[in-house]
Amino acid sequence: MDQLLFYLPGILLAYTAFLISMMSPGPNVLAIMGTSMSYGRPQGVALALGVSAGSFLWGTFAATGLSALLTAYAAAITIIKFAGGLYLLWLAYKAFRAATAEQDVKARVFDREGTTGLRHFLRGLTVQMTNPKAALAWVAIISLGLKPDAPAWVAAVIVLGTTALSVPIHLAYAVIFSSQPMVRLYARARRPIQAALGSFFAFAGIKMLTLRS
Repeated sequence: MDQLLFYLPGILLAYTAFLISMMSPGPNVLAIMGTSMSYGRPQGVALALGVSAGSFLWGTFAATGLSALLTAYAAAITIIKFAGGLYLLWLAYKAFRAATAEQDVKARVFDREGTTGLRHFLRGLTVQMTNPKAALAWVAIISLGLKPDAPAWVAAVIVLGTTALSVPIHLAYAVIFSSQPMVRLYARARRPIQAALGSFFAFAGIKMLTLRS
């Protein structure tokens, strides 16, 4: 019990930093929102679970020191930035294409063909794993939560606890943005919504590709 009380402030600090990082929507959250509105709840949930799985992997990497290695070697972080930037530009292309498509919005929302849960799970995982900011954020979170010479269980508590926070929060985005009011909003404003998502993904992708390490 004494050991738990000793490490508890750092663990809670790591949780707080994680929650704050989730309050600023990035490509992961916007991808969940756009998928939930345009494809429906099952696909949004699948993508949200993929994002949460990516968050768990980054947390595990950070806890075992792999993310710290990424910050030490410019080549590794450059490769991740390049891959992430290209993927964001691909998402921008998909969003702009959806904005200009002549299609029935309601059919689009409820059509499940060609939009398997596995496909969207992998898309969410890819969005999260090709985001270098996620790697750097996890280095900061683990650094805040772990004291020097802390036992392995402290890192495990941080990673598992943040994952327990990540899953319901990301699922909440998927559920909220697949609700009927949001679907009706999407039906009325599909083009500007997709154009806005495309603009954000394009901006983020170009910024990631041109940002210096």
